[in-house]
Amino acid sequence: MDSVNNDLNHLYSLHKYERKLWERNFQLIAGIDEAGRGPLAGPVVAAAVVLKEALFLPELDDSKRVPEPLRLLLAAEIKSRAAGWGIGIASVGYIERNNILQATFYAMRRAIRHSELRPDYVLVDGCQQLPGIAVPQTAIIKGDRKSAAIAAASILAKTTRDAIMKYYDLLYPRYGFARNKGYPTAGHRAALNRYGPCFLHRKTFRGVKE
Repeated sequence: MDSVNNDLNHLYSLHKYERKLWERNFQLIAGIDEAGRGPLAGPVVAAAVVLKEALFLPELDDSKRVPEPLRLLLAAEIKSRAAGWGIGIASVGYIERNNILQATFYAMRRAIRHSELRPDYVLVDGCQQLPGIAVPQTAIIKGDRKSAAIAAASILAKTTRDAIMKYYDLLYPRYGFARNKGYPTAGHRAALNRYGPCFLHRKTFRGVKE
């Protein structure tokens, strides 16, 4: 019984921002998050999840706090239950030309467009609002732990990017992308030192450009 109450309390708390917006007659609430700002290789991936009602998934949380097998199950549930969802990707080339912040904003805007819904309000993970959208919005620091829509977006962004990096591992197996997902682990750094960067490496990033 205690576990059930804990789940209900968690879900109630996680919908705090959405609940207040629904009370103000905003119907479609989009949460936006990204995966892949910190790696040395691969794209940055953003996801938008649009909710028009509460998302009752007791295990829903920041993707970094959810084990990979459960993330995959949650991703499937989110896609089937959300009012809409979309993925946006900024390539390594876009990151190199425009910097990682602008690439993140670009991926986020594409994610909203690909949701095929025009949200009434947007909740963005982080400390910065998303430029270039004509929709009211709020930036929430650590929003993936405070908002159901953002938490759901974090799950989709993470699972999508992980799948991309696992595919890249087949093309460039010497770097261990299936394991490190492009992040600067000791094994990844050792491979960089031995083989040099490949096409997928962000050559303007410290740890690669040296």
